[in-house]
Amino acid sequence: MNNQDADILIECMKNPEANQRQLSDATGWSLGIVNRALRNLEKEGFLRGTEGITEEGRQEIERRSPKRAVVLAAGFGMRMVPINLTTPKALLEVKGERLIDRLLKQLQDAGITDITVVVGFMKDQFEYLIDTYGVKLLVNTEYGTRNNLHSMALAAGKITEGNVYVVPCDLRFEENPFRKEELYSWYLMSEDADPDSGVRVNRKEEVVRVKPGEEGQRMVGVSYLTGEDWTRLREKLLMMNEDHRYDDVFWEEALFSGEKNRMWVLARTVQREQAVEINTYEQLRELDAGSDHLASEAIRVIAEEFDVPEKEIVDISMLKKGMTNRSFLFTVKGKKYIMRIPGEGTELLINRQEEAEVFRAISGRGLCDDPVLILPEQGYKITRYLENVRVCDAEDEKDLVKCMALLHTFHDMKLTVGHTFDIYGQIDFYESLWEGEPSIYPDYELTKQHVLELKEYVDSQPKEWYLTHIDANADNFLFYNEGGEEKLQLTDWEYAGMQDIHVDIAMFGIYSLFDKAAMDRLIRIYFEGEPSDAVRAKIYCYVAACGLLWSNWCEYKRKFGVEFGEYSLRQYRYAKEYYRYAKEIMDRN
Repeated sequence: MNNQDADILIECMKNPEANQRQLSDATGWSLGIVNRALRNLEKEGFLRGTEGITEEGRQEIERRSPKRAVVLAAGFGMRMVPINLTTPKALLEVKGERLIDRLLKQLQDAGITDITVVVGFMKDQFEYLIDTYGVKLLVNTEYGTRNNLHSMALAAGKITEGNVYVVPCDLRFEENPFRKEELYSWYLMSEDADPDSGVRVNRKEEVVRVKPGEEGQRMVGVSYLTGEDWTRLREKLLMMNEDHRYDDVFWEEALFSGEKNRMWVLARTVQREQAVEINTYEQLRELDAGSDHLASEAIRVIAEEFDVPEKEIVDISMLKKGMTNRSFLFTVKGKKYIMRIPGEGTELLINRQEEAEVFRAISGRGLCDDPVLILPEQGYKITRYLENVRVCDAEDEKDLVKCMALLHTFHDMKLTVGHTFDIYGQIDFYESLWEGEPSIYPDYELTKQHVLELKEYVDSQPKEWYLTHIDANADNFLFYNEGGEEKLQLTDWEYAGMQDIHVDIAMFGIYSLFDKAAMDRLIRIYFEGEPSDAVRAKIYCYVAACGLLWSNWCEYKRKFGVEFGEYSLRQYRYAKEYYRYAKEIMDRN
């Protein structure tokens, strides 16, 4: 049975007295298609002349109709910044009703009571759904590091039978999109164009990947999978979930057939206004200007600083999530700015009063733009947005020369502040945040012992003890063009404090994941030649100590669902390998 026949059969059951014209109006199919479908259905035994739908037809509809649903609500909803700091996207209220509540009511109105909600970020806030709607909560603990294909694979592992609706949590439908009767699998697409979409609907009602130069259509995200198709999807999801190449992939990728480069389920298309997707603060504001969730402290701070109504803060968009913070771009009075908001658990890691002291020390010295606003209590910072910025390419020697020159210029200023960045103290501090849990590395205690053995040597060496950036990684060196001239800034001074300035060299190298040859090249560039064995050994000691420090930091951040993949492993390797490199120099001298 094709989708045209299926639509006609369902309409015949709902409206037994309908004539061909009425069936055409109700389904949207032409009279020719309606007549052909009626002949097909009668031939298959699902309709019988003037008697209408047969028992076989009713049984076929029952066999394929919806029985259960999966609602995907695990993610951060990062594009909802600054709202998502306190409220998961699914729990946003629009016109007095939470998004997820409306979707669950619409599912239940269509007769679906077996509903699984996959949660992760702020999972405890969804607990009320169990009692209110009788849903099952399925927890995705890897919501911070894997895309929603993992959420779908978790659901697929629990749901073995088909006839399943798949529903993202960030949609609002004015009319109920779910039906008591479905006869075939489909994926919901919107008629409106989307330049960021890589798919469109062709004349055969298939979802196909766009070719270069073609415009895509918006993927709504709702899908229905009948028994056979759910089994196929389930097997593919479970397979893809075991392959970490798919960690950043959306679940819809499992609907594509590789050889045909199109989905193996048909498209169902809705008009733009029928399915409203809420992904950003401004989309929520456009849909419901009175929503209580628009009351963001960050937006209020911006409005007060620039003395404008909140509605004049526009073009709000999420920037790439950093390792410590979240930041978003906004426009006010025709100019672009960036607001920095602290990330999860950051209040335990960074002293914002000390950060403000650092900015006072470097103010007006050309190292970076002075902040437009810095509020130590909240950790908020607003800075000017630089157009056409690129970060340092750590593999480009010309970039390295320029960045090390700026670092040297900063060190030569011999600035001072009232606080120190204590590397060894921070190693212990981050470890204390594990709250008694052991390290994920079996040989951690031995590695830490080795790193601490190097401290005696470091303490015995001469040092230039001044303000040190500490976070001097390639991504924090910003190249930009202003007035036809290339300029360079050093940004992100959160960890800066008094320390041996040579720590910045070690930090740059380990952030860049340099091997030993690249690390030695970096050292030569900074010193414009070979340093003494004593200085090189001291820097190696810093690489080992700072590697362990950031490894401990990564282990702490894992508690918040933040995973750094190769970065965390490489930091731990620095602690072990550079202990040996430092000892080799120390032993021969």
